[in-house]
Formats: sequence, C-alpha cells, structure tokens
Amino acid sequence: MTTNFSQNPAYFQLTLFGDYGRLRYLFFTLCLLIYMMIISANMVIILTILLEKSLHQPMYIFICCLSVNSLYGSAGFFPRFLVDLLSDSHFISRPSCFIQIYVIYTYASYEFTILGIMAYDRFVAICQPLHYHTKMTIRKALSLWGVGVIYPAGLPLCGNKLPRILCSIWPVAKTSCVDTTHIYAVGQFVSVTTVFIPLFFVLFSYVRILIVCKRGSAELRGKALQTCVPHLVTFVTYSVSVFLELSLTRLDTNKINPIVTAVLSLEYLMVPSINNPLIYGLKLPQIRTAIYQRFKLKTYVFGRRNQAH
Repeated sequence: MTTNFSQNPAYFQLTLFGDYGRLRYLFFTLCLLIYMMIISANMVIILTILLEKSLHQPMYIFICCLSVNSLYGSAGFFPRFLVDLLSDSHFISRPSCFIQIYVIYTYASYEFTILGIMAYDRFVAICQPLHYHTKMTIRKALSLWGVGVIYPAGLPLCGNKLPRILCSIWPVAKTSCVDTTHIYAVGQFVSVTTVFIPLFFVLFSYVRILIVCKRGSAELRGKALQTCVPHLVTFVTYSVSVFLELSLTRLDTNKINPIVTAVLSLEYLMVPSINNPLIYGLKLPQIRTAIYQRFKLKTYVFGRRNQAH
C-alpha cells in the first residue's frame, strides 16, 4: 500500500510559539542564561566529584550521574528551543522531532531510575551500615546506573500541527490517521512502570530508614537527615514536575492559556536541572567543602600569577 505525503508529513509545526515581537530577544536572553546556569552548575558538580578522591563513593557517583543526565536532557531541548525563539517559522523535521522525543523521555526515565537507586543506597548505608561497603561498591554503583540507563511502531500521521513548544509523544500520536487506543494503553503502561517502580524503591527505602532512625540514636538521626533530605527534596520536586507534564499531555491545550502550557512544558526540564546541583552542592558538606576548596585554590593560584607579572 502506498503512502502519500499527507499521511506522513515531513515536518511538524510547533504552534504554541507566538509572535512576541522584540520580546522574543528578552525571552531568548533569559533562556540562554538559564541554559548556561544549568551547564555550569552541573559541570561544577561533575568535575568536583571526578577530581576529588574523597568523593569517589557510590552516593556521590549517583549524584554525578544525575548531573550528567541533566546535561543530556537539557541538550535535547534548549539548543532547538533557543533557535525557535528567534525564528519566524517553527517547523521541525520528522526525524528531529522523534529524536527530541527520545532524548527527553529517556532523560525523564533515567532521572526516576537514578533517584530510585539512590534511595536504595541510602537504605543500605543507614539500615545495614556494616554491609554497606560490600553491597555498594563503585563497580556495583556503576552497574546499577547502567541497568537504569538500559531499562527504560510506526504510525501513519495525517496532521502536522503540535500545540506545544517541543515534540511530545501524545500530541504526535493525536495526529495519527488510525485509532491510537493501543498506543495510549502502551504509553500508560510504560509511564506507570517508569514512575512507580522507582517510587516503590523510594517509599520502601525511606519507610525502613524511618523505622531504623526511630529506634536509633540522635547521631544516627542527624546523619540520616543530612544525607536523605536533599534526596527527598530532589525526588519530590521531580515527581511534581513530571506529574504536571503528564497531566498536560492528556489535556486539550487549545483551551489552556499558552503561557501556562509553555511554563508547564519547561518546568520538568529546567527546575530539576537547576535544583539538583544547588541542593546537593549546598546541603551536602562534603561536596560543598570540596567545591569551596578547589575554587579557593584556583583563585589563590590565579592571584599569585597576576602578582608575579
């Protein structure tokens, strides 16, 4: 059976972009600054953990993985988005759209999986401290991260208008010429397994941690709070962001204010990518001290060189 052009458009049009006139330059500048902040903050975390030998422990390796994933997800969105802000036409080719969908959704899946593994790491460290160094080695941490990365059919399409600022699975599926009930069911299954399996690990781990802390000493409770609060803040923030994004994909965006739709679309890509390095960099004393010492050392060396000249 032959397929004509109308059934498989070569391009999609992102219709949520409006004509903001000169304001688009302001939006471009703000978004570029946010993207630069995401890159800088996460690179500081990654380089600090890689270069500081005292941080070569499973918990910090997972934090490093979160930062790598933030760079991966933001790279799948921001470059294209920044071009669209300055462009008069907002068309994206079919292959580019599908690549963006793949990158963004794998980013979302990896984030949940890594956060679930981190909860298990905290459970072993607090509830089974004597076995921690045998159960959670660097090799095992990298293996768990690898499993998290690996874990996570073509449709005839009649339309090419997507009421979004980025490509998303469900808006693309809605342009199909055929019934998408089975696609929706598969999407629901993937969403549930991707979200609820890590959620189960997090809830199970923290219930056990709470039980142990209740029976333990004040020192144990202090240690648990110091390492668990940043993780819980990160997990809750990301869960809320993803819930809003999933809710948005199921709604008729034509009936929602375009600015609200744009903000909700950006939140789960921007907020966690900025939140993660700030939370871990400020709340965990080991990372905070390592960043401060390296920055202070570089400033001192740079100052000495200037004085010498």
